[in-house]
Formats: sequence, C-alpha cells, structure tokens
Amino acid sequence: MFVGIHTNGDLAGHLEDDKGDGSMEKIAQLIKDYRWMKNEINRLQSIIWGGSTPMRSWGVALYGIEAAMPRGSKGKSYAELDAMDIREKNQLDRLEKYERNVYALEKALDILEDERQKIIYDCLLDDMTHRQIAEHLSMSKDYVRHQKNDIISQISQSSQITAILQSNKQLEYT
Repeated sequence: MFVGIHTNGDLAGHLEDDKGDGSMEKIAQLIKDYRWMKNEINRLQSIIWGGSTPMRSWGVALYGIEAAMPRGSKGKSYAELDAMDIREKNQLDRLEKYERNVYALEKALDILEDERQKIIYDCLLDDMTHRQIAEHLSMSKDYVRHQKNDIISQISQSSQITAILQSNKQLEYT
C-alpha cells in the first residue's frame, strides 16, 4: 500500500544530467528495458517485502469502514529498514528506481493520442520487433519505425514523464 513520498538524494533519474540531447535515446533504451525491469521489480519486491505489490494498487485509498480497520503490514517496519545491510539497501534503491521507470513508461501511454501509436507503443513494451508489429497491424516496417520515433519524441517532450523519470521522490511502503 502507498503511504507517502520521501526524498532520497542518492538516486538519480535516467534523464537528470540531460537537457534534451540524449533523452530520446534514453527513452528508447527504457522501452527496451521495460520487460526485464518488470521482472526485476517482482523479484526485488518478493525479497524485500515478502511478496509483490500490484502497481494498480499503488496510491489507492481505502474508504468507509475499511479505512478505519487496522491492517497488518506485509512489508518491513521502519526499524527493520534501518537495520538492513548494504546489499538490501541497494536492492531497495534499485527497486524504487525501476518502479519509477516502469510507472513513467506505463503513464506515457496516456499522452499518446493516436490509437495506432498506442498499439505500437504497447507492442514495443511487449518486446515485439518492428517486423512483428508491422505484421500485426498490416503496416510496413518503415511506418512502424517512423511511428516509434514519433512516440519516443512525444514521450521525451512530455514534462510529466520526464518529471517522473528525473524525480528523486520514492514510493514508501509499510
């Protein structure tokens, strides 16, 4: 469950040092890395928290009687987090970074207006090749490549997405 946000200056976003020149390449690399980051998030969540937390439940508030009922925590207490060794703290830092990157990539779908671009972007996140996407949509590979470049350009120009990627704010779980 999402509790709050704290600032951690040790973690740097992928786009922090970049003022636009290489951000498109970094976005393209993040899209390529999406699948393994999702897998690594699940692995790290199971190590750190004892299970995975579905992304759709991040920040979901409870209402009514459920909000007043006490809930046990699947995660670690603050005392346990403070007592973590260096390796566990590094794992937690990586988990937070990957969660932020995956969240930004999934949120980027909202900024695309063209339905074909949304489908192409979704296929790219599913690790499909240009050829596979072209066959799926009955389009040419060149069309898919052009649309991919346009998608990456739109994402890199989105202040909302770049703010998420550059953010040093991390999700806090209890």
